[in-house]
Amino acid sequence: MARIVMKFGGTSMAGIERIRHVAERVKREAAAGNQVAVVVSAMAGETDRLVQLCREAAPLYDTREYDVVVASGEQVTSGLLAITLQGMGVRASSYMGWQLPIRASHHTSGLIEEIDVEVLEKVFGDGRIAIIPGFQGVTAAGDVATLGRGGSDTSAVALAVAMKADRCDIYTDVDGVYTTDPRIAPRAKKLDYVTYEEMLELASVGAKVLQTRSVSLAMRFNMPLQVLSSFEDRPGTLIASEEQLATIEGPKMERNVVTGIAHDLNEAQVTLVGLPDQPGIVAGIFGPLADANVNVDMIVQSVTAAGHLSDLTFTVPRAALAHSLAELEKVRSTVGFTEIITDTNIAKVSAVGAGMRSNAGIAARMFRTLADRGINILAITTSEIKVSVLIAEEYTELAVRVLHTAFGLDAAQDQAGAAA
Repeated sequence: MARIVMKFGGTSMAGIERIRHVAERVKREAAAGNQVAVVVSAMAGETDRLVQLCREAAPLYDTREYDVVVASGEQVTSGLLAITLQGMGVRASSYMGWQLPIRASHHTSGLIEEIDVEVLEKVFGDGRIAIIPGFQGVTAAGDVATLGRGGSDTSAVALAVAMKADRCDIYTDVDGVYTTDPRIAPRAKKLDYVTYEEMLELASVGAKVLQTRSVSLAMRFNMPLQVLSSFEDRPGTLIASEEQLATIEGPKMERNVVTGIAHDLNEAQVTLVGLPDQPGIVAGIFGPLADANVNVDMIVQSVTAAGHLSDLTFTVPRAALAHSLAELEKVRSTVGFTEIITDTNIAKVSAVGAGMRSNAGIAARMFRTLADRGINILAITTSEIKVSVLIAEEYTELAVRVLHTAFGLDAAQDQAGAAA
């Protein structure tokens, strides 16, 4: 008998017929004698609809009331799945985040602080299945709190850790993690195995399969993840530590230097013009943004010809742009910049791979490949196993395809290499 968390995304829950299909999968696991907790997302597109309603009501909405609205999507699907399972003769009950409870730090992008599993232990002891809405928890004040977009993945992993599950299965509309988005590069390959570290970088730079925080949590507690298709019974992608994967894969030659190419269209570029070039100015900008829970990504600072002024460019999530600008306006007089320029027609494209640690020239090849196709680079960031560039949005798909080919990730290239 295994203890399993099964998480189903929005496309898996998009309508009663798909919910019935999910229920069949859950019933199968329970029939095999496993203890099962299920985490569900809202129906596909529902959270976007609710977020848009909040924005239409007030662009600078109250975050407490925002959470009340957007958390409702998962409440609907958890109840519907429980009803469906009950109709199949399976003992299942839904439990809201406040009923367990799942303690969250703050509104809109709360961090999970603690999960009480006493309720779940009673459910398992009674031979029942728990259905839990993802994306939500409860604050110390007793208010509903949401965990940020993609937070259902984080809910699932956190629950798996708290209840000491054997694994956490993430069901989605794809059958695993690919070297890039197959809709952009049809010759993308599915990866059988990915390390936590590689998946963390891929998720952080735009790969939509898993949410960054969920991978980080799994990595911290060494919780194996599987990415599986909700619609097909076929092997998916296992995400685990290098040590765990070594025992599964066995001895083999080194993998590709680059594991995958990711892209992200959900960033906005902010440029502050005419900053005094002196100590403390940058801290005066990013401090208030951090206090407002705005994640700043790529940062470029350049000194103007005058020598005593500088321009500062950085990126923030598009959804956080309005709040970011409001915070920046509050410090304009104290910081001293003269103008704010924004651009949402940008994209971040990244190459990720653990093999970068021991191979030089990855960045140079990436820059040359883009230059050969006339794609200008606006900003650059790097880590030990990642190189990211900011480009104009119109070149996104071209950049992904040419980089995928340049780093030998096309399926045809791989087959040709194996035949040789």
